[in-house]
Amino acid sequence: MEVSRVMNSSETQSRPANSPGTLGSAISRAAGFFGFWLVLTGADTGDLAAGLFAAVAATWASLRLMPAQEWNLHPIKLAKFVLHFLRQSIVAGTDVAMRALDPRLPLRPGFVVYQAHLPPGTKRDTFCAIMSLLPGTLPCGPAEGNGLTIHCLDVTQPVVEQLAAEEALCVQALGGAQRHG
Repeated sequence: MEVSRVMNSSETQSRPANSPGTLGSAISRAAGFFGFWLVLTGADTGDLAAGLFAAVAATWASLRLMPAQEWNLHPIKLAKFVLHFLRQSIVAGTDVAMRALDPRLPLRPGFVVYQAHLPPGTKRDTFCAIMSLLPGTLPCGPAEGNGLTIHCLDVTQPVVEQLAAEEALCVQALGGAQRHG
């Protein structure tokens, strides 16, 4: 008798537990968790054994909750994206402050639906986290199809077009292909 099982998106995108990418991810995560432990404890030698145990446990849990995925980071494009993000944050933050302080400027809050090109998973979640840091837009949840419901401060602005441009830059910096169609 054949038993079939539905796989969630993280399982279909994850790597096998014994693949080189998973080992590299486990090592980097463990180093990060152990480093965080050292910072929290002031690198007290009496706490090293507990820190190693905590790092191993945290690494195991993180690999179970967020399996290793292939990231093709492009350092130069990532640096350009970070600079673009910082500039965009300043411009958008200034715009939000001006709209909040000047009653003559329009403030038409509402929701728009953005059809994301990234498939559900870690890279899309990363894009949503970045989007939530930009003033004036906040992802609120899924919409029909591959859509995202976005709250924005002015629905008359070209929010969807701006999000498409941001997503394209994010994909270039983080690597990976966008969904076609």
